Amino acid sequence: MQHLTLFTLALTLIATICLAKSPYQSVLQHSKIRGRQHGPNVCAMQKIQGTDKKYFTNCKQWYHRKICGKPTVISYECCPGYEKLSGEKGCPAGKKKYANQVIAQSLTIRIMQQLEILDALVSNVNIELLNALHYHMVNRRLTSEDLKHGSAFPSMYQDFNVHIHHYPNGIVTVNCARLVKTDQHATNGIVHIVDRVITFVTPFIHSLIHSQNSLSYRTLLPFPTSFEKIPTEMRNRILGDPVALRDLLNYHILKNMQCAESITSGTPLETLQGTVLEVGCDGTDMTLNGKAIVQKKDQLGTNGVVHYINELLIPDSAKTLLELAQGSVVTTATKLFVDAGLGSHLSGSETLTILTPQNEAFKEGVTMTGELKKLLKNHILKEKLSSSLLYHRQELETLGGIKLRVLVYRNSLCIENSCIAAHDKTGRFGSMFTVDKVLTPPMGTIMDVLKADDRFSLLVGAIQTAGMTELMNQAGPHTVFAPTNDAFSALPKADLNKLMGNPQELAGVLKYHMAKEILVSGGVGSHTRLKPLQGDKLELNMRNQTVYINKVPVVEADLMASNGVVHAVGAIIKPLCKSNRFTVHKY
Repeated sequence: MQHLTLFTLALTLIATICLAKSPYQSVLQHSKIRGRQHGPNVCAMQKIQGTDKKYFTNCKQWYHRKICGKPTVISYECCPGYEKLSGEKGCPAGKKKYANQVIAQSLTIRIMQQLEILDALVSNVNIELLNALHYHMVNRRLTSEDLKHGSAFPSMYQDFNVHIHHYPNGIVTVNCARLVKTDQHATNGIVHIVDRVITFVTPFIHSLIHSQNSLSYRTLLPFPTSFEKIPTEMRNRILGDPVALRDLLNYHILKNMQCAESITSGTPLETLQGTVLEVGCDGTDMTLNGKAIVQKKDQLGTNGVVHYINELLIPDSAKTLLELAQGSVVTTATKLFVDAGLGSHLSGSETLTILTPQNEAFKEGVTMTGELKKLLKNHILKEKLSSSLLYHRQELETLGGIKLRVLVYRNSLCIENSCIAAHDKTGRFGSMFTVDKVLTPPMGTIMDVLKADDRFSLLVGAIQTAGMTELMNQAGPHTVFAPTNDAFSALPKADLNKLMGNPQELAGVLKYHMAKEILVSGGVGSHTRLKPLQGDKLELNMRNQTVYINKVPVVEADLMASNGVVHAVGAIIKPLCKSNRFTVHKY
């Protein structure tokens, strides 16, 4: 029975919301459904604790019980257009009052709550107060259904328009004042209650952004002191660069008008510059990218609204590579680039892409050496790139003069052994890719890598015995799981001697440790299969930052070679029993 009731409620929610004509009607219907257990025409309202602010509720707010980061409590009240009758459950339609009675109980109370505006009005009560009240009146009967998004109605004060805006969360504003309760019917009109005094519209936004009156913008206008807070060098550079300056200004203009009272949680909003700002709220504060920097809200103009902020918003597209890297998770790499004498490349106008390893990729106490300088130079690519346009086995040239390979896997994108760990940052002249590891450029062929490492001396001898030296030097690409000397020594001596004395059998074992494709550790998922040159497929997974092949752990991954990659393993890899295998993705 309980399941049937829940199913019926779900169907009712879906049906009523689908029939709703606007977001406001959707939240109103949802509030009615949540309140119907208390009688007909009862709406569930969410009230922010410690305030008088109430909202009709949508599904998300109902379960989160938070508005602007503050906890809410549920109250049950008559829905718009209804009121309680003595002795009856819920809110049946009540008797209509005169509009002036409704106003006395609602609108005047709202005016009284805004003391600063009230003081200005009562200073000339016969004119200013009358004008203000007339600006709240329209000389026609308008229900909430008539208050369409983007509509404007001439008020009774010199026919000055009042502007209606709807928002996806169901909030409706009139000149940025939030509609609290609509459709309070009276014998001589309708009253819609707003949360504050409706202020006059001024035309200054039009002159500020030189746009047509038909467009609606929401402008974040910095105070003059905001420009003084950014470094002088950056400020002068941006002011002297028309492209960067245009991006900076457009980053302060949002494509859609949105009043402060319409915000109930963080929302990404697109700017004219093309990227998004996270616009949210924290209690009564309006926030931008999580920071409460809005000092003055809702200055309404003919084609939008202005919010004054005390901090300049600088988009990535107006920054140099060095500025992009500051204050992020790549501060260690940034300092090392500067210490290596590469700062001029990152602060100039060269079109470059920088591969910046995360801080945790570096060992503590790393010191600058000639070898490190050379390595860091190979973290800078000679062109401005977007990771979304990279393709598998693409070659990228570095400032150090070497070529790096792009490796595309199902769930990762890597450049050699370094895999991209965050979204690109695109600056004025260059791009920044945040990567998870310090780059290991390829150093010779696979055979060269093995010969250069004493841990693989027995493996090198085995490869020569099996006649596979030429294979290890071929173009590839290859992935080699290279047993260390310890791995060979762990075999029984008789078995090792037998294996080394049979080149054909030895070649079969070694080919089981080798695949004809390149797979770095960053391309290994929770279940990955790789076809070796001989034998059944190898089964790989990643556990606790360690790669396992047929349950054998890799002791050191990603020894990059010009024709592939080498992973050192501490044991000879053997086929798994069929019962232990799992279904996995194939690369």
